[in-house]
Amino acid sequence: MKKNMVNVCHALTLCGLVLGVGGSSLGDSRSDGGVSYPEDYRGWFRVKTALVSERHPDFAQSGGFRHIYANPLAVAGYKDGNFADGAAIVVDWIRAVEKNGAFSEGARRRIDVMVKDRGRFAATGGWGFEQFRGDSQVDRMVQAPATQCYSCHASKTTRDAVFSTIATAP
Repeated sequence: MKKNMVNVCHALTLCGLVLGVGGSSLGDSRSDGGVSYPEDYRGWFRVKTALVSERHPDFAQSGGFRHIYANPLAVAGYKDGNFADGAAIVVDWIRAVEKNGAFSEGARRRIDVMVKDRGRFAATGGWGFEQFRGDSQVDRMVQAPATQCYSCHASKTTRDAVFSTIATAP
């Protein structure tokens, strides 16, 4: 029985590697070479959460909760500042709804996705970028995410083009 369980575990691990479970192959499935929607990213490590208030200049577009998630390869990158191919970071922008002085999550505004793949995204520091509108997995918000997003991210040379820092060690 124990040997059968080991074989089942090995088979499940192999399936996970082939299918890219956990985001390791994120972005590989689009025919145009872009970044795909990150399945199950809310199960990844939560890097941090912030609340963007009405006083922020981008409140109309970005106000509310900003949750940042990282897959296991990205968590390692946060620790040493070097992100390996396969690292993925998602910023989940959620409207904040205030009722009687308490805030809760409203509708999703968008998600921003960064995927490290030095071969596919060499022109943008090894990172692929995408923004998805609301809850859509196909409605992209930026015409040229690689160049538009990277133009800002390129300034973060000491952290491999990543703005965020990890709030607590996992």
